[in-house]
Amino acid sequence: MKTPWRVLAFVAQSSAFGLAVAFVVVLLRPDLVNLGGGAQAPATSYASAVNASAPAVVSLRTARLGQRGSLGAGMIVDQGLGSGVIISQDGFIVTNWHVIRDADQVVVQLADGREAHPRFVGADPETELALLRVDLPDLPAIRLGRSDTLEIGDVVLAIGNAYGLSQSVTSGIVSATGRGIGLTIFENFIQTDAAINIGNSGGALVNTRGELIGINTARFATLTRSPPEGIGFAIPVNLVRGVMDELIEHGRVVRGWLGVDAWDLPGMNAAALGISGPAVELVQVAGPAAAAGLIAGDIITHINGERMLSKDQAMNRVAGLRPGDHIQVRGHRPGAGVFETVAVLEERPAVGR
Repeated sequence: MKTPWRVLAFVAQSSAFGLAVAFVVVLLRPDLVNLGGGAQAPATSYASAVNASAPAVVSLRTARLGQRGSLGAGMIVDQGLGSGVIISQDGFIVTNWHVIRDADQVVVQLADGREAHPRFVGADPETELALLRVDLPDLPAIRLGRSDTLEIGDVVLAIGNAYGLSQSVTSGIVSATGRGIGLTIFENFIQTDAAINIGNSGGALVNTRGELIGINTARFATLTRSPPEGIGFAIPVNLVRGVMDELIEHGRVVRGWLGVDAWDLPGMNAAALGISGPAVELVQVAGPAAAAGLIAGDIITHINGERMLSKDQAMNRVAGLRPGDHIQVRGHRPGAGVFETVAVLEERPAVGR
């Protein structure tokens, strides 16, 4: 039988050996030891979102040719870069109108290396969107998400042909929503600090699930200094959906038109006329508005019972209706008081196509 002293000596030797082994392990492989006590958080990766969405993002190369009868007619005089997004497996590609607007030739290059000359389907300059179509098999189409559920701080990824480097991916967050920057007539931009560079226009802004939430369109710039970093803009996918449906069905976007030019009437000025809150003052009147008896100087306060607080609100409300729709207009005419009339909308004239 072992004496107590021998037992103690054996335990001491075993403990010393174990501590020595542990010391060597910590020294050589510290990654095997969790000193924080608890599960280590895995490194953040958006690879699954990129894998799900990037194959549907294409590169666009454009060329403008010399005019007939001029020196170098038919020769390339200007080239451009851009991006596009395949939104359906039957070949529809959405991009920005400014990417292809002046192009005589457009080449689409897919992520898998295939190339095609697309067919022009239609464009909507008032939202800066255009639609192309290619005839290729086995096309990867991006999943469409929702932009109305975006929150400031959501992580987003911008994918496109930045500076000719196809399939470039940058990350950032949603900085703001509902931005109006004076770039288009109808705008509701997503602002993001994900880098949007030259060639990214028309590319995809996706969420961490790889769903399309916007079309990258512009970055902030000034005339006197280099573009500030971290201020880019994308057209929200909810707006893209409606425009694409119209372009596929009609080749153009059909909107209602009242035939007025207007400006915002501040609340202080409106109060002097007995109107509570801001309103819309008509500057020029033509077409349906003139036929309905509206005149320059009229103050519009309601359309179809909805209170109008700005000219943009009124324009969007009318544009969301169809030609032939009847609308009820209520307002105030200086010197005459409150009035009501009914106007029959026409189709909004096309611009810039």
